[in-house]
Amino acid sequence: MITISHLTKTYRGGVKAIDGVSLEIGTGMFGLVGPNGAGKTTFMRIIAGLLKPTAGEISVFGNNLRAYAGKQAAKAQLGYLPQDLGLYPNLNAYEFLDYMAILKGVTSSADRKRQIDMLLEQVRLTDAAKRPLKTYSGGMKRRVGIAQALLGNPRLIIVDEPTAGLDPEERIRFRNLLADAAAGRTIILSTHIVEDISQSCNDLAAMRGGKVIYRGSPQDLIAQARGSVWMITTQAERPNGGLTIVSTLQMANGVQYRVLGNPDGRYDASPVEPSLEDGYMWLMAQANDQLARLAASSPKRETA
Repeated sequence: MITISHLTKTYRGGVKAIDGVSLEIGTGMFGLVGPNGAGKTTFMRIIAGLLKPTAGEISVFGNNLRAYAGKQAAKAQLGYLPQDLGLYPNLNAYEFLDYMAILKGVTSSADRKRQIDMLLEQVRLTDAAKRPLKTYSGGMKRRVGIAQALLGNPRLIIVDEPTAGLDPEERIRFRNLLADAAAGRTIILSTHIVEDISQSCNDLAAMRGGKVIYRGSPQDLIAQARGSVWMITTQAERPNGGLTIVSTLQMANGVQYRVLGNPDGRYDASPVEPSLEDGYMWLMAQANDQLARLAASSPKRETA
């Protein structure tokens, strides 16, 4: 179990990247979603022991990260794939993984070889293991990244935006790889690509402005948008009236819009079953409305 209590991170200038986050994360795939700048990367780096929080407590498998001994014990059980993993372009995959295994304390050469051979097979890079990393595609580099995160058989794996920039085939392959690795482990997957969560996680949190604004299952988030998702086909202007447009599709008889909200009588709107993306967009629209109401109700400064 990973327990986060009242976590806060404030940078210079008073910028609050994390604002009082409390979460409990168990075994399996846990999704962390939110727009760019929501605080996801800062949150992940704190859990990985790379950033010190301003306030709050974190316990990883019973190890308190505020204490040096606890942080070291937690790091020994951690596999981390950052958003931008620095690879040595002139090394091949086997050499890179061997080097990373040594850094992780795998001192036995026989043990390193066994782990590396198994992981290269698992990420489907055995045939390319002797090629320099500079010749790898983006998807292949991400697979090397998850292989290094799995070295040492960690109990906790943290992956930050792992499918950004990958083509659809590589994204599916990477999601399946993470799902296979989740057995008996905790994997925290941070992304702004909602589809990655819908296909792999049964528990998630959504962040915005450094706060957690939703915690629950993807199914429950989908249910919150039910009754608010519509399909509108028009040959005239884009739908408005407070509607959030999720997608646009050119059709032979006009333009088809998938929208969130409550369309008025001028539109021939048909209700549709929501997806997780609809639920996420609905959640963010509700957060925007709440911020707008707070801004409107706050007293305005008088100017001379």
